[in-house]
Amino acid sequence: MDIQILVVEDDKHICDTVKTFLQNEGFSVDTACNGETALEMFYDKNYHLAILDILLPNLNGQELLKEFRKISNAPILMMTALSDDINQLTAFQNEADDYVIKPFSMLILIKRVEALLRRSGLLKKEISVGKLSLFTESFKAVYDKTELPLTLREFEILLLLAQNKGKVISHETFLTKIWGYDYDGDEGIVHTHIKNLRSKLPVNVIKTIRGIGYCLEEEA
Repeated sequence: MDIQILVVEDDKHICDTVKTFLQNEGFSVDTACNGETALEMFYDKNYHLAILDILLPNLNGQELLKEFRKISNAPILMMTALSDDINQLTAFQNEADDYVIKPFSMLILIKRVEALLRRSGLLKKEISVGKLSLFTESFKAVYDKTELPLTLREFEILLLLAQNKGKVISHETFLTKIWGYDYDGDEGIVHTHIKNLRSKLPVNVIKTIRGIGYCLEEEA
């Protein structure tokens, strides 16, 4: 099924980053930089999920949310720098389904999106590559019927690799997607987590692509 997502965000860098990562997960993504344009697009197309900033020109995210709810029951995720209780409560009173506060890890955003889509019956809950199975709701990893004692970060890394089996994931992608688009650390943290992850896998299925990143070998 081709899942259609609308991202409404007036910060071009954030908008482009979110769009890229959602597309990398296989979603079809349209974007709008203001509320009025977004509302027109929502009337013209049947979106399965919308991601809304609150501080938008013309028509703010709270107003846009109320308009969306008049015409659709699709899941709506608010994505904003406003962390105060009033804005969060207002969003939920206007029937938002979730609320994520900037800055955030891209993987957390993706997981929130996937959770909302699963509740709508649009996504599967298990990803398997050979003897490896990852259960996205319980954050559990199993290899050849044996559960792996992974930390959340290790699970997130393995999930990212499994979702892109056979493809090389760069150090920069790991940092942006798991640690956040504004993370200012270096790639050493990726190497450390990969090393720890390998020590917990019965078979080393994570291949190093020197100078670039890592990939999960398809024969896992």
